[in-house]
Amino acid sequence: MDPVIVVGAGPVGLTLALALARQEVPCVVLDEGPGKDEPRPARTVVLREDTAALLERLTGVPLAHAGARWAGWRSMRRKQVTREVAFGDADPAPLHIAQHVLTGALRGALAGERLVRIAVDSRLDTMEQEPSGVTAHTRGSTGTWWRGSYLVGCDGPRSTVRKLQDIRFPGRTAVERHAVAALRTELPWHDEALLHRIPPWRSSGPSAGEITARPLPDGVWRLDWLLPPGKDLVTPELLLARVRETLAGWAGGPTPPYELLDTGVHTVHHRLARRWRADRVFLAGDAAHLLGSLGTHGLDEGLRDADNLAWKLALAWHHGPHEALLDSYQTERRAIVASRLRAADQALPLVRGGGGLRSCVPGSTRGHDTLLADGHLGHGALGAPGTYAGSPLAPGRLEGEAPVGTVPGSAVTDVRVTAEDGTFVRLRDRLGRGALLVVLIAPGTGVWDRRHWVSAGIMPRLAAAVSALPHRAELLVAESYPGAAAHTVLLVRPDGHLVTALSGVRPADLYTAAEAVLGGPGAAETETDAKADAGAASR
Repeated sequence: MDPVIVVGAGPVGLTLALALARQEVPCVVLDEGPGKDEPRPARTVVLREDTAALLERLTGVPLAHAGARWAGWRSMRRKQVTREVAFGDADPAPLHIAQHVLTGALRGALAGERLVRIAVDSRLDTMEQEPSGVTAHTRGSTGTWWRGSYLVGCDGPRSTVRKLQDIRFPGRTAVERHAVAALRTELPWHDEALLHRIPPWRSSGPSAGEITARPLPDGVWRLDWLLPPGKDLVTPELLLARVRETLAGWAGGPTPPYELLDTGVHTVHHRLARRWRADRVFLAGDAAHLLGSLGTHGLDEGLRDADNLAWKLALAWHHGPHEALLDSYQTERRAIVASRLRAADQALPLVRGGGGLRSCVPGSTRGHDTLLADGHLGHGALGAPGTYAGSPLAPGRLEGEAPVGTVPGSAVTDVRVTAEDGTFVRLRDRLGRGALLVVLIAPGTGVWDRRHWVSAGIMPRLAAAVSALPHRAELLVAESYPGAAAHTVLLVRPDGHLVTALSGVRPADLYTAAEAVLGGPGAAETETDAKADAGAASR
């Protein structure tokens, strides 16, 4: 089989290549740049806790050491604190990290990966599809043709892949604009992110805006100022004036010392590709969607695209294509991003409209502040991770279903589990290997030696049911899981989303659910069968 071609060497493309390699799928990454990223301290990303865990699992690098996990969050309006959040185990802090640091960690992990080749100075200019694969041509220092089994466009907002496939990219331009600065200084609070709306040193009205301050390591902060609508040029003098005014306002006196490291203007667009799949070609990340207003995080969604697509492509690469499984990538991911875009579009007039009757409604401003905080923190309709409850891979109603604290289609809770070799690991550590996970909830097993519980009670029957599934699966045991009774059995997708929870060992239900999540009957066909089907199609 030919490798998967990944077009684009940003965080999404590199993550996808690494995720595929972890599942024994070879890749070629077409990088139009020189193979390294210029440091830009003002270009940072905020990742939700589970997305950061995905990257740490793939790279083997503790990213918390390279970025900053905030101690807390506060929202302010004028001089009043309207909301404070202290992060902890129940509400983990997001990770704030410079994008060049993140891509550096991904490139470092790929440097020793035998299944991935990164072709630098390689810009895609044409491509052709056939029933058996994709051929792509790049121009650069050495223009050449590349042959792949599939091709994924992770090549950003101006995606060449999307344009060559003639896929429309409708939406809204310049929904918001922010002036951005990265600087080293001391602020009145430590390690806390801040959203400050209508600061008292700014006049009221549409130009009053808001300021976001988010800490990075080594005393560095990223500051964002919401700009008024329009295309007014942001000059260096204007930006310096904003920096000094803001720091003096927070200090309540003269401007404190600071070192300006980097500046820029961040323009937010809202766009959604009509299609994310065209036969053997897929779109992911900014090539498929643009969002980012009201604090939402576009890269976080792009990384979820890569996580969703990787295990499906890996299964198709190893066992032959199954259209329902590959189609589910677009169905699942596009629905979630579309929902987030709708939520942002509905909230924008409320939060940014100002004036009118809304300004007279008691509590309305506090509600607007909550909406904004939710976008930044990954809560609510604007920020919370989406679920695949309506997925075509959902098994439907099963007789043995049992309620647990996770809704089917949602990401599972990261609990401690016992692996088949008797070691204790986190559930998330077993994700991303291409296998289904079957988790038995069995209180008390954590203090037993494996040789005792592996052959006791319902374990032999469950092990037999797992070995009979239509796809490779790993059996794990957990002492507890939120909302789950003893002897509940969880079936988890390779990307960590719950398929179903069953009361006890129910081999028929377990098989039906596993078959459904693979795309239906025949999804796990052997490679021999797949080749026979391809040969018949060519005749």
